[in-house]
Amino acid sequence: MPDDEPVRDTGGRVGDECVSGGNALTGVAVAAATAGYALVSQRIAATVVTAPLFFTACGVLIGPAGLGLFGLEHNAGPVLVLVETALALVLFTDAMGLRGRQLHQGRFLPVRLLAIGLPLTIAAGWLLAWPLLSGLTVWEMALIATVLAPTDAAVCRTAVSSPRVPPLVRGGLNAECGIGDGIVLPVFVLLLTALPGAAEEDHVGIFWRSLVLSTALGVACGIGAGLLLRRASAAGWVSREGNQLLILATVLASFALARVVDGSGFIAVWAAGIAFAVLLRRGAPPQTSPDGSRDHGREFSENLAALLAATSFLVFGAVLLGPALEHLDWRTVTYALLSLTVVRMLPVALALAGSGLRLPTVAYVGWFGPRGLASLVLGLLVVKEYGVGAALPGRVVAVTVGLSVLAHGVTSVLLSERYGAWYEKASRSGAELRERVADGQRTG
Repeated sequence: MPDDEPVRDTGGRVGDECVSGGNALTGVAVAAATAGYALVSQRIAATVVTAPLFFTACGVLIGPAGLGLFGLEHNAGPVLVLVETALALVLFTDAMGLRGRQLHQGRFLPVRLLAIGLPLTIAAGWLLAWPLLSGLTVWEMALIATVLAPTDAAVCRTAVSSPRVPPLVRGGLNAECGIGDGIVLPVFVLLLTALPGAAEEDHVGIFWRSLVLSTALGVACGIGAGLLLRRASAAGWVSREGNQLLILATVLASFALARVVDGSGFIAVWAAGIAFAVLLRRGAPPQTSPDGSRDHGREFSENLAALLAATSFLVFGAVLLGPALEHLDWRTVTYALLSLTVVRMLPVALALAGSGLRLPTVAYVGWFGPRGLASLVLGLLVVKEYGVGAALPGRVVAVTVGLSVLAHGVTSVLLSERYGAWYEKASRSGAELRERVADGQRTG
């Protein structure tokens, strides 16, 4: 996936550089970390060691703060291609997933979290930056708050997938994670152009290209791909592998077309995923198996996105977190801690006031607002775009995401079990619970 700006020219020696000794060792280290996780993945699945935590730790080890095998300054192109591809696939599959039951089971929960909680979270993060991150401009403070607003279920997968947690809460958290990325992207694009050092550009033009034109191109790609898939499937021309390849081609086409017009590839991919899903769910979706199983194309894309996302956490550990740990200060750490607690939990409590949800549920939803892939990719883009000028914003994002990977990953199993035990006990008591929403029931 192309990045938002061409990376620094290396004098035409990219091919030679990629096979140099240093990069060869980097490849070996990345392969070793991936293979190591693959070999013990089942063993650690029920432990506090999550995939993001494992790969982040490996990234710190092989990065400048450790063995020095991997760094942004000499691997900018491959690094950005990897993480942007991961985020693009995640955005597309999340957008496709909006047709799932997660928006039909107690939809009031994700609506409140996104319509009330998300804006309040950005506002709270911006206000917190004023006393703690002095020296930054108003726009930089707002950008940090926006980058750290979206949540990522992958950081604490057990907390949002445990069968002991009521479906309403699981669906609400998953929907928030899936939709929040798309909501903050337009805000991020506009704030990025307002940073100190940004080129003097026509902001109306940026708005037009990044939001309007990119969205239109994404929708066109999604509709076009959906129509072609429906017709080809009706004629019996599409194999399972072809279905998978079409989804990848749609992601690539929407991203690339947006970049051709200097727009936002991420916004285009998000719009393409929504349009693709909306078109295919009209009538009998051709991508669905006759036995009712989930479509293979989306499953393949999700698996590939998960793999790339895991590797992106390795990049995050090496490129952002490792160097940030060498320049820690109390203001950065304090902001990160408050961002994961007060800045998340207070807006959630306000958003869910009057919803009828019990206090344990509000606390559970408030705590599990992990920062992950979207935040680290957007933070990496800021660092890449502005280099040394974005040192402090980059450190704040890195430390916050790093603490989230650790804290939310470690607590996901324990707290999901405890919350599940409370819910089961409350259900047996016969008390009326707003959390109890039957499968398929729609709650306004």
